[in-house]
Formats: sequence, structure tokens, C-alpha cells
Amino acid sequence: MSTTDIGNAAETAVVKELIRQGFKVLDRNWKTKLCEVDIIVEKDAVVWFIEVKYRHTERFGSGLEYIGPSKLRHMRIAANLWVDTHDYAGEYTLGAISVTGQNIVNELVEI
Repeated sequence: MSTTDIGNAAETAVVKELIRQGFKVLDRNWKTKLCEVDIIVEKDAVVWFIEVKYRHTERFGSGLEYIGPSKLRHMRIAANLWVDTHDYAGEYTLGAISVTGQNIVNELVEI
């Protein structure tokens, strides 16, 4: 299985879990020339821009530990571009979910 396949499987597992939790999926892999958002969902009138991080094992740390200042900057840019592109005037936030092993989805964390 390629790293792209593994990443897609992890994102699909996250989407299924978020739907189970009552989120509405607005977009997946939304891209511009500058950035990309893995998953965009909405719940309780708040749009979440979510980064998915997969790690086979947490032996070297959680996937969330791999979200550094540069990634956060790109996530903010992407969120602002999506908001502008979609004329969205509501509340929004950035979030991340780590996935481990056989697509075990961990808790959504606001970042």
C-alpha cells in the first residue's frame, strides 16, 4: 500500500468518525496553489478545518506533534482562503486528528 493510499484510508476513517459524531462534511482535500485542507466539516454552526496525521505507531510521538509553525501558518492561510472563496461569515476554527495503527482515530483537537 502506498503512502497516498494509507493517507486516504486514514482520512476516510476520520470522515466516518466525524459523521458518526454529528459533523457535516463540507469538503475533502480542498486545494489551492498555496495550500490544502484535508477535511472541512461543520457542527453547531462552526466550520472546522482539519489536518489528519497518520502514524503507524506513536513510538516516536503522536501525529499531532508533527504539526509545526509552518503547517499552522498554511492551515490559517487555507482557512482564510476557503472562507473568502465561499463568502462564509460564521465562526470557524482549526483542528487536527491523529490516526494510528489500523486507522484508529483519536480525538479531535482544536489547534
